[in-house]
Amino acid sequence: MSDTYKVDYHIHSWYSDGTMKPTELVRRYYDMEYDMISITDHDGIDGVQEALIAGEALKIKVISGVELAVEHEGKELHLLGYQFDPENPKLLAKLEELRQYRDERNEKMLTRLQELGYALTMEDLKQRPGQTYIGKPNFARALAAKGYISSPSEAFEPGKLLESPELKAIGRKKISAEEAISLLKEAGGMAVLAHPMKIRKMGLRGSAEFWESLDSMLWQLKKMGLSGMECLYPSHSEEEVIKLVNLAGKYHLHITEGSDYHGDDLQ
Repeated sequence: MSDTYKVDYHIHSWYSDGTMKPTELVRRYYDMEYDMISITDHDGIDGVQEALIAGEALKIKVISGVELAVEHEGKELHLLGYQFDPENPKLLAKLEELRQYRDERNEKMLTRLQELGYALTMEDLKQRPGQTYIGKPNFARALAAKGYISSPSEAFEPGKLLESPELKAIGRKKISAEEAISLLKEAGGMAVLAHPMKIRKMGLRGSAEFWESLDSMLWQLKKMGLSGMECLYPSHSEEEVIKLVNLAGKYHLHITEGSDYHGDDLQ
């Protein structure tokens, strides 16, 4: 066994935009000798119970998780929620509302792509039987399957397709960071700021302006009840990790680690 305590608190299953079942993910991390994991699907917790049961069977610690896209002062943030009650009625009602917002966004994106000459249907966006969640990676996989691009990752290249001004202009309604943090806390959980270096409209990544903006944001989010920050993340440089850890210490935030694993090339 490994001498280090191995964790991954940011994993996506096929209940959002990942490609693997929760049980397959739990088995994968068990085989890699991880100690604790959380499956954090976008705006939904359909796979949580399945993952918890698999974790009990394999003797690997699995905690409830979710990833919520929220808005704060005109910026989109992602919050990771952990250790909440997956049967909390208020949380479940809000997740259903978020699902409706996403469905509305997807319809608009599909129509716009069709207008641009990409012959996709809603069925093309479903990559497995019974799929209910559709996110941007599903659009990317559908475009690749139809031969419009060579690989799903191409759809996310700057200025192209899903990153084009026409598609990026199509947003979806989001709840506020304050509401999301409150919702998670009321359900007995905690909120963690995901991949902070990816937040836009903060100034150039790594610049003095960026760090000042992040510092100010953390102060505000901490007052709302933020519990932690994802400091260890694949695209964070060593220098960025050190600065993030220092900021987490300044605001007494838990330091978390996550891979954002999707099971394919859309990392």
